[in-house]
Amino acid sequence: MQTIDWIVLIGALLFIVIYGTWKTRNQNKSVKNYLKADDSNWFAIGLSVMATQASAITFLSTPGQAFHDGMSFVQFYFGQPIAIVIICLVFIPIYHRLNVYTAYEYLESRFDQKTRTLTACLFLIQRGLAAGITIFAPAIILSAVLGWPLVWLNIIIGVLVIIYTVSGGTKAVSVTQKQQMAVMMGGMAVAFTILIYALPKDINFSNAMSIAGAGGKLNVLDFSFDLENRYTFWSGIIGGTFLALSYFGTDQSQVQRYLSGKSLRESQLGLIMNGFLKVPMQFFILLVGVMVFVFYQFNASPLNFSPVATQAAYESEYADEYHKLEKELELNFEEKKLLAMEYGLASENERAGLKEQIVLADQKEGDLRNQGKEILKKANDKLEIKDRVEINDKDYVFIHFVLNHLPRGIIGLILAMALSAAMSSTASELNALSTTTTIDLYKRNVQDKSEDHYVKMSKWFTLLWGVMAILFASVADLFDNLIQLVNIIGSIFYGNVLGIFLLAFFVRFVRSNAVFIAALITQVVVIYGWWVDWMPYLWLNLFGAVLVIILASILQIFLSKDSN
Repeated sequence: MQTIDWIVLIGALLFIVIYGTWKTRNQNKSVKNYLKADDSNWFAIGLSVMATQASAITFLSTPGQAFHDGMSFVQFYFGQPIAIVIICLVFIPIYHRLNVYTAYEYLESRFDQKTRTLTACLFLIQRGLAAGITIFAPAIILSAVLGWPLVWLNIIIGVLVIIYTVSGGTKAVSVTQKQQMAVMMGGMAVAFTILIYALPKDINFSNAMSIAGAGGKLNVLDFSFDLENRYTFWSGIIGGTFLALSYFGTDQSQVQRYLSGKSLRESQLGLIMNGFLKVPMQFFILLVGVMVFVFYQFNASPLNFSPVATQAAYESEYADEYHKLEKELELNFEEKKLLAMEYGLASENERAGLKEQIVLADQKEGDLRNQGKEILKKANDKLEIKDRVEINDKDYVFIHFVLNHLPRGIIGLILAMALSAAMSSTASELNALSTTTTIDLYKRNVQDKSEDHYVKMSKWFTLLWGVMAILFASVADLFDNLIQLVNIIGSIFYGNVLGIFLLAFFVRFVRSNAVFIAALITQVVVIYGWWVDWMPYLWLNLFGAVLVIILASILQIFLSKDSN
């Protein structure tokens, strides 16, 4: 990185922190002012909801997902608009009518305190883990490519977020997310533009899409009802709808964003804005990943995009094997480059035979990369656990392109984008964790204290959760793909919580004891089902919701008989 990159990176981050702290310096007068800040218009709410969901994982991992697997991941979001409409019609009017601070307050009025406490605790566990991952995700990637100590990156991201979130509460989160969204989307737009202009002069955007199609990267829709396939139209519409219902309807990190609205209408419009912009936004980010794939048809790429994994291979006893694979990849690239150029400029009639050759070359590249991972696995087995490296490189594809192929200055902007995204989502999570801890646990059990006391406790809880997120990030480990990890953690808990809310809204004969027992059983079953891999994780949302509803209904029938 050059001086200009450091100026852009540090300048963008300091501006967000200083602006958020200064703009919300008077947000400490009351609990309502600090935790709810109910004066946002629909546009601010929409941006805040989008920024909360769009973590650094979205911008760093999603392009890598598209590079390897194509556009099919966008199906994951197909259920979101459906869920948003349901939440606007059912959830938000109830929350506004009851004037609640958290989604879980409603459950005490409908059931009892223990049910409210249980769902609040499930949220705290799930979101507490996710907060650590949203810090860890960009930190581990930036640590690998920049050579910075991972622990220090975790601390830097966490401390920056804690400063303005503790200072200004919910208002600070909302205010800063406007700037963060501008940096995030601006960074992706610049990267996309540069990718188009970086292609050979005879290859235009249309040619690039044809090349991506030949590589199988534009297969968006999969209508097969295959439980072995994580991303299909049906898993997106059904499982995705239940996941989005849970996330936007019951997760306090999102509920708190639209509870800050001036009115019911402002909250609804803000959420609708997010619901119908999210799929196009995600489509665009995946398209950036596809364009990275096309770029690497004309520019050499490493056998493994993770510099840490590559270095580990070089230092192992299998270095000669790894170098041999790199040579084979280089020869395959030269062949692919000629095929891609010929295919991009060919007529439709000429492309059929060329496509078959491209597919074979892609398969050979995939085989070489898999062989490289096998070598890394053998090298890892010879190392101490603490010294082992992550061999899956999906999360490193985009950042490798940024650091090696973008102009100076733009690199700083993209890194600022990644860190802004991490700060944005982490701030929302810490704010929601603090609010839930203060309102649902502390204030509910420690009553008759002053407003000033509860504001101070909210700040202490924000600090506490921030420190815990940093600690968790410091001991976390990588997964197959970070964006999948966040969604898996959510799916383990969301279905159960959503089922409790659906019982509260629509199944009036079920009472508190039946719900509480059913929720405990369901959570154990869902965790076990995930552990033994019963089904793709998206379906856990539907499974958990349906199971808790059925169990609670059956238990209520038996409990009612016993009481008679």
